[in-house]
Amino acid sequence: MADDTIVQAVSRALDESPPRNFRETVDLAVNLRDLDLNDPAKRVDESIVLPSGTGQETQIIVFAEGETALQAEDVADEVLSGDDLEDLGDDSDAAKDLADETDFFVAEADLMQDIGRYLGTVLGPRGKMPTPLQPDDDDVVETVNRMKNTVQVRSRDRRTFHTRVGADDMPEEDIASNIDVIIRRLEANLEKGPLNLDSIYVKTTMGPAVEVNA
Repeated sequence: MADDTIVQAVSRALDESPPRNFRETVDLAVNLRDLDLNDPAKRVDESIVLPSGTGQETQIIVFAEGETALQAEDVADEVLSGDDLEDLGDDSDAAKDLADETDFFVAEADLMQDIGRYLGTVLGPRGKMPTPLQPDDDDVVETVNRMKNTVQVRSRDRRTFHTRVGADDMPEEDIASNIDVIIRRLEANLEKGPLNLDSIYVKTTMGPAVEVNA
């Protein structure tokens, strides 16, 4: 259960957001300190499953063949074959559009080498290389459904970074529980734990930022 201070910050961010005629995303802004972010090993790069979901549609594409492809069709937004992969390798504009429009990629392990050859230069810099499915892994349906509730938290070389934590029509307790999970993961994995967290803010798309005093 999230700390009361997180719930209060979320409640205030939602209350102070002017009414809009569209569904707003709720975002978390994290400011880091005392980290040499020029060193890639010190940067934040985490895939985090949110307990209450992202509150948004998550675009997931699976590269697969045969039975795995058939199973993926029920849950993924699109299933691409090895032939599709080769076609993308010949069309850099289509590959870039696909990468920019897709949140996560999943691929059978046997296709990873070809993905690296045809799409590595597009997906790699975007931090979107596929999650490989090993023969003894969870089935593709479970993997895709888990990813639908996943956010990628990435700082790159910037002291301040953002990630979505929900939508403005979600219960504030659910949004707070998502924030709590992200903060705990950061504290566990940063070099100096909580000491590397300078400040954290929550806000809706168009609303004011409210500091989270976790």
